[in-house]
Amino acid sequence: MRLGVIDVGSNTVHLLVVDAHTGAQPLPASSHKRELRLSEHVTDAGDIDDSGRDQLAEFVAECLTVAEDQGVEDLMGFVTSAIREAPNGDDVLAHVKDRTGVLLEVLSGEDEARLTFLAARRWVGWSAGTLLVADIGGGSLELAQGMDEDPDISISLPLGAGRVTRDHLAGDPPGEAAVRAARKHVRATIARQLRPLAKAGAPDRVVGTSKTMRSLARITGAAPSSEGMYAVRHLERAALDDILPRIANMTAAQRSSLPGVSASRARQLLAGGIVASATMDLLGVDRLELCPWALREGIILRRLDGMH
Repeated sequence: MRLGVIDVGSNTVHLLVVDAHTGAQPLPASSHKRELRLSEHVTDAGDIDDSGRDQLAEFVAECLTVAEDQGVEDLMGFVTSAIREAPNGDDVLAHVKDRTGVLLEVLSGEDEARLTFLAARRWVGWSAGTLLVADIGGGSLELAQGMDEDPDISISLPLGAGRVTRDHLAGDPPGEAAVRAARKHVRATIARQLRPLAKAGAPDRVVGTSKTMRSLARITGAAPSSEGMYAVRHLERAALDDILPRIANMTAAQRSSLPGVSASRARQLLAGGIVASATMDLLGVDRLELCPWALREGIILRRLDGMH
C-alpha cells in the first residue's frame, strides 16, 4: 500500500510518500516539503504565533491534496519539539484539525529517539551489534543505544541546531565569546546526561542521522547526494573540529557556498557542528556512519509492523 507521513519539525514540514509492503524496504515515491521554520514563529512567552499556526494549517491542507493525488491510502502526521514545547501547542493542533481534519500526533523526545533508532537498526541490520544513534534536529538532540530494535537507552536533549543558534549564537557571524559560551553550554548539557550511556559500555557501531549531520559530513569530504542513498558516508570528528573555527568566522551567506549546505540552513551549521563535535567527543567517538533513514522512516516502519 502507499503510505504518507507528515513530519512537522522545527525547521521543515515534510510529506513523505512511500510504497510499503510487509517484509520489504519502504520505497520513496514522492516528497513534498516547505521550510516553515516554526522555531522562528515563537513569541517571548514561548507560544507559536498566529502566522506560524496559520501557515502550518495551510501547508497540512496542501499535503492532504498531494497525498490524495499520489494515491495515499494511509496518512499519518506527527509533531516534534517546536509544538510539543509551546504552551499553546494544543491550541495549534486543534486549529490544524479544525481547518484540515488531520490530527497530528505529538511525539515525546523519547519517542523520537526510539523511532529514529528503529529506522537506523533496520538500515544497518543486526550485524551492527550494539548500536548508538545520534540525531540532531532543529529543536533537540536525540541519543539512543541498544542491541535490539527498541533501544535500552533513549535520551532527548534541548540541543537542536536551530535552538542553539537562536538562544546562543546571535550575530552573523557570532562573536568569539558567544561561540565559546555556546560550546560550554552544549557540552555541560550533554555531560549531565551521559551516565546511562557510560554504564552501558562502548557500542559496536555509531550512526548519525539528520540533515545537519549530512551537511557536516559533506563539508568534511563525504560523498555528495548525487551518489545516492547507498553510498557509504562518514563524519570524522578530527575533520569536523578542524573546520569549525573557519565556519565560526563565516557569515550565513558564506556558509551557504559550502558543498551540501543550503541557504536556509546555513545559519544553523555552526550550532550543528558544535553539538555534533561535543556529542562525539564526550561519547569517545572518532567517526560515525551516516544513515539516510531517520524519524519519518521509523514512523512508517512502526505502522507496517502494526499492520503485520
